[in-house]
Amino acid sequence: MTNFATIATVGFVFIAMGISLWQKLNLEKDLLVATVRAAIQLTLVGYLLQFIFDADRWLYILLMITVSVLVASRNSASRGKGIPWIYLRVFVTIATVAGFTLTMMVTMNMIDPDPQTLIPISGMVVGNGMVVSSLLLNRMKEYAESMREEILVALSLGANRSQASRRMTTQAIKAGMIPMIDSTKTVGLVQLPGMMTGLIIAGTPPVEAVRYQLLIMFSFISSSALISILLGFLVYPTLFNKDHQFLGWGKRS
Repeated sequence: MTNFATIATVGFVFIAMGISLWQKLNLEKDLLVATVRAAIQLTLVGYLLQFIFDADRWLYILLMITVSVLVASRNSASRGKGIPWIYLRVFVTIATVAGFTLTMMVTMNMIDPDPQTLIPISGMVVGNGMVVSSLLLNRMKEYAESMREEILVALSLGANRSQASRRMTTQAIKAGMIPMIDSTKTVGLVQLPGMMTGLIIAGTPPVEAVRYQLLIMFSFISSSALISILLGFLVYPTLFNKDHQFLGWGKRS
């Protein structure tokens, strides 16, 4: 892709801005800011990755992955305002699951342990974890409010906090996984996934690209399940005090 072609891609943004002006959506400023930020951020990341690839040192790889987890955790934690220590809970969840997933991939020779492979794949795993965590926290806050009476009744009948909140937690966990399951069901039929498309454009044989994409999709399913369950069980106890009395999160927001 030439420099001219890269610059020309901004034309797509101008089309969106033109539509915004035409329909008086007032999105021009947001589109411009998003475009400039994306260009700057991706350019800086490109140079940083080139440096890490050339250095080929584990310390830089681990630092890059850690920064990715920190940023993802901060973004997801914003969905759980009011939940005690939510940033730490999200960070531990994403870091644990991402570490487990990458370790399995390397030890079972699914991927090569080099920066060109580890960093992009870890970014996809962490990004998926961020989305799943955000969905889970949104649903848990929603269900904690809508199922409040049900939880209180269960507690009044002698249930402990785990029993009283089980349906809420289960529904939230399922909600966090459904988008991943649905996208997996239609993969290749609605659109070609991003990693597979990139590999094909780069010249990789389609069958080989499919193998890599299956690795990513299946690891996403596993990590989505692990993150939903782990984070769900880390978060629900904060609805109650040590005596199993329901407190909710509203007053802490």
